[in-house]
Amino acid sequence: MKAAQERSTIGWREWLALPDLGIGRIKAKIDTGARSSSLHAFDIQVPGEGKHPWVHFKVHPIQRDSMTIVQCKARLHEYRHVKSSSGHRELRPIIRTPLLLGDESWPIELTLTSRDEMGFRMLLGREAIRGRFVVDANRSYLFRELVPKRHMKRKKGDAR
Repeated sequence: MKAAQERSTIGWREWLALPDLGIGRIKAKIDTGARSSSLHAFDIQVPGEGKHPWVHFKVHPIQRDSMTIVQCKARLHEYRHVKSSSGHRELRPIIRTPLLLGDESWPIELTLTSRDEMGFRMLLGREAIRGRFVVDANRSYLFRELVPKRHMKRKKGDAR
C-alpha cells in the first residue's frame, strides 16, 4: 500500500486493460461506492467441475458496439452474491486477473455479469483501487497510455 502522498490521481472514468483476457483497451467507470469490480460478460459457461474450473465468457469491450467480441477464459475463483445498484442480489462468478492502468499492473477480482443496460462495460470498485489511487471526480482519462500489443496474450479469434 502506498503512502497517501505517493498515490497517483485517477479520474472518475479511465481507459485500462485486462491483458490476460485479451482486452487491450476498455473504458471503466471508477466507482468508490461499489465494493467489487465488474465486467460486462455474456455467454458465461463453466464447462467443468473440479478443484480449479475455468469460466468461458464473451465480452463486448466497446460501449455501444455489440459487433466487437473478445472470447475470454479464466480460472473461476468462486461464486459470490453481489447486490447491484438497483438492490437486486445476484450470484456471480468471480475471476482474478491482472489489470493495467497507466504503467501500473496489479491483480484484481472481477465479477462477471451483464452490463448491457449500464453506461460502462466495466466498473472498477474501491477494493481494486484501495491504497493505490486518489479519485478526482472532476477529471477523466488521466491515464491515456494503452497496453502495447506485445504485452497482450493472443487468443485465436480475438477481436482487436
